Amino acid sequence: MIKKILVANRGEIALRIFRTCRIMGLDTVAIYTHVDRGALHVRYAEEAYCVSDSLEDTSYLKPRKILDIAKKTGAAIHPGYGFLSENADFARQCEKEGIIFIGPSADIIECMGIKTEARKLMKEAGLPVVLGIEKPLASVEEARQVAEEVGYPIMLKALAGGGGKGMRLVHSEDELEAAIRLSKSEAGNAFGNDAVYIEKYIEKPHHVEVQVLGDRYGNVVHLGERECSIQRRNQKLIEEAPSPYLKPEVRTAMLELAVKAAKKINYYSAGTLEFMVDKEQNFYFLEMNTRLQVEHPVTELCTGVDIVRDMIEIAGGNKLPYKQEDINFQGYAIECRVYAEDPVNNFMPSPGIIKVREVPEGRNIRLDSSVYAGFEVSLHYDSMIAKLCSWGRTRQSAIETMRRALREYKMLGIKTTIPFHQRVLMNEAFEKGDYDTTFIDTRFDKEDLKKKKSSDPTVAVITAALRHYELEKSAAARATTLPVIGESLWKYYGKLQMTANNY
Repeated sequence: MIKKILVANRGEIALRIFRTCRIMGLDTVAIYTHVDRGALHVRYAEEAYCVSDSLEDTSYLKPRKILDIAKKTGAAIHPGYGFLSENADFARQCEKEGIIFIGPSADIIECMGIKTEARKLMKEAGLPVVLGIEKPLASVEEARQVAEEVGYPIMLKALAGGGGKGMRLVHSEDELEAAIRLSKSEAGNAFGNDAVYIEKYIEKPHHVEVQVLGDRYGNVVHLGERECSIQRRNQKLIEEAPSPYLKPEVRTAMLELAVKAAKKINYYSAGTLEFMVDKEQNFYFLEMNTRLQVEHPVTELCTGVDIVRDMIEIAGGNKLPYKQEDINFQGYAIECRVYAEDPVNNFMPSPGIIKVREVPEGRNIRLDSSVYAGFEVSLHYDSMIAKLCSWGRTRQSAIETMRRALREYKMLGIKTTIPFHQRVLMNEAFEKGDYDTTFIDTRFDKEDLKKKKSSDPTVAVITAALRHYELEKSAAARATTLPVIGESLWKYYGKLQMTANNY
């Protein structure tokens, strides 16, 4: 049924989906804004259409335009993640207009998108849930009453959306009113819905999620779990599979309940059930993401399953090609999200043109990226520019491979979080798997993330060396000979990069 796919997204996820389409022999359609006209996902697709209404328009949230392009080209739509991926109205409009939406039904998206409704439904399906309320807060007074009942600390959460937007940890009643105001404002700006609700905050929690796949015939399997506890501002930074924290019996119970719950709601396509796990290894349902997750590559590395391919097959009316016992779990995988951010300056965005880009290669490495030397990283979109993954037969092997890959990964022209990941991967607590969601704030050595003082002469030396390198490179281009710098250009450049990574 599906012969062509339009990806209603950009960047690395659009490229990742297109690559599976190419393997399957499916034609591809890209959309882009004026800012992204030179992006790799636009170059890769067989067809590409601009959705900008003007030179100043940078939005991909154009449901009507995307639907019209899909109808014009005869394409099914894969939403990727973010943007319209969990927009029930968009999925419903696809259904009404006869366009195949590669994801679950609009009704399921809508139900799981309202987190209080999802809590109720999953509670009925037998999943334990965190103490809290199953409706949006109506007033500050109600919030005070609920907080008193469940006990501080509490977590304020946005009713719609995800990605940590609208989340606020509240330790006492004195903080409550201001936290509600900020949470509602952030949720409204991010999702167009400022409703928030309350959950009891679990001390030193682990964030663990279960990947499920279901078809339209009632078949559901799990693809194991992922540990997502290395976070900053409630946003994931590093994920791994399987979790180094869960006991075998807890893992088995969580996976079985996740499959049971997905079957209970007649779920089909790829989906992720997210859980919080406390220090006694009790686990509680948080939410269900009805889409492809950013961190799906680590699951693919450990199972050999192409999740995007299965999503496409399911959307085309096919059954899952395997049963639970057919899935073999092998080894360990780690993903580092690479952001165009300055880790020594409070992770401020670092837009600009990538001057130099050299990527890691070799055994057991996967890189999902859509940038290149000369690409301009824009402030208009999310700052994540790549996902670097490693696999090993043991967790230690996966860590060592990732360390090597991070050392080889070089980008100049912008700041990235590569040096931050290098430090985390060298951290003793991380190496032991002894971390939770508070790790970055409470246990990670933040001293080595502090920006060096501007009076540090090393900064001036680096600047002068980089300038010298650029001048020598220009001279080399004119003379077609290597510059004389006292050592090989490769060794010289490597030293500069290693030094720059520390600043």
